[in-house]
Amino acid sequence: MCAQLLSTQPYKGTRDFYPDDMRLRNWFFGKIREALELAAFEEYNGPMLESLELYAAKSGEEIATKQTYNFLDRAERSLAIRPEMTPTVARMVAGKMNELSFPLRWFSIPNMYRYEATQRGRLREFWQLNVDVFGCDTYEADLEVIVSAIRIMKAFGADESMFTVRINNRRFFNDVIAAIANTDTEGSRLVSKVIDRKNKVPRDVYERDLKSLGLSDEQIGRIDALYSMNVTEATDICPDSIGAQELRKLFEALDELELSKYCIFDFGIIRGLDYYTGTVFEVFDNAPENNRAMFGGGRYDNLVGLFVKNAKISGVGYGMGDVTLENFLVTHNLIPDLYKSETKVLVTRFDDVPYTEYMKLTDKLQALGLTTALYIGSKKFGKQIDYAIKGHYSHIVIMGASELDAGIVKIKDLETREETEISSDKLCEYFSEIK
Repeated sequence: MCAQLLSTQPYKGTRDFYPDDMRLRNWFFGKIREALELAAFEEYNGPMLESLELYAAKSGEEIATKQTYNFLDRAERSLAIRPEMTPTVARMVAGKMNELSFPLRWFSIPNMYRYEATQRGRLREFWQLNVDVFGCDTYEADLEVIVSAIRIMKAFGADESMFTVRINNRRFFNDVIAAIANTDTEGSRLVSKVIDRKNKVPRDVYERDLKSLGLSDEQIGRIDALYSMNVTEATDICPDSIGAQELRKLFEALDELELSKYCIFDFGIIRGLDYYTGTVFEVFDNAPENNRAMFGGGRYDNLVGLFVKNAKISGVGYGMGDVTLENFLVTHNLIPDLYKSETKVLVTRFDDVPYTEYMKLTDKLQALGLTTALYIGSKKFGKQIDYAIKGHYSHIVIMGASELDAGIVKIKDLETREETEISSDKLCEYFSEIK
């Protein structure tokens, strides 16, 4: 009796990356790295495993208790596979805070795991770009981070019709809610949780949850009015708020940089994680078929203090997931033909030519810096042509015994179907001209 066959499907919420998938992923990670390195951001990484208490302390209850893959190791330590990167980078900064030169401009593209319901744009395993600036207390760091996000989107060919950066400020939010609802910091935090879910629940549930916190219809109406205000109108409500001043300076700078066309004020942007303290923002896809928040972030001034007593290192950053980025690029048709401009050569084979002669050709082309492979396996010429086409090769090199004796090779361009005959010693020169 045969044993039951194993499934070929990956674990729920994870993906297999075949070569074409890796080519796409490497392309957009490459674009991201290029844009960030031009702005002097430096890449870092951290461990996949962290202490569970790291997330319990600062990521919020939902992530720490419901969304982590966690376990006890053999020494009975509670560990978690990282569900996000911000606590890790804060720990790393705290660990060498006396050796580092601030402000820091850091980025990373780690993979993460969250045990949550899978849906479009959200999987259990994902890669996430994390961009952070540490050690700058002013709105300038907020500006730097938001500008980097806009530049990354522009690097892919996106314009203001395709995405919008929605910006708010937690300090300003708390001050406004405290003024409207006559509540304290904890009361403002509880209201923020309801507002953060506003677009995910029916209106009556939203109102019920606010009323359960003691808000009246009149107070709810005053909060509702803020959702349609621009930054000037909103900050006039609490002009002395530090958060209001940060917002005004931020939007004035965006306007001067001619980037305000990408950005709007949105009082409904809260960011659910508890560690955000100042500017918060989310980047939305404007396409009707994919109209959703793609990624976001904000300021978290108090996070490093979790590790070092009285530490005063501010931070601001964001995380961009690879799944939502790919959905955005596909929706707006921003992914180019990743094979079109590449010169990729297959050296074909025949039985009447020694293997080493073909290796000599392959070595020459590889030494030139060309992606080149020597065909292995069945030497039926038709199969070799099919292999070259399916493998996205741009050219094939043909050399049988008669060509070897005559000191020539034939080169076929698989796109134009043109065939060229040249001297063997001119092979590198031919490809140097079309590289």
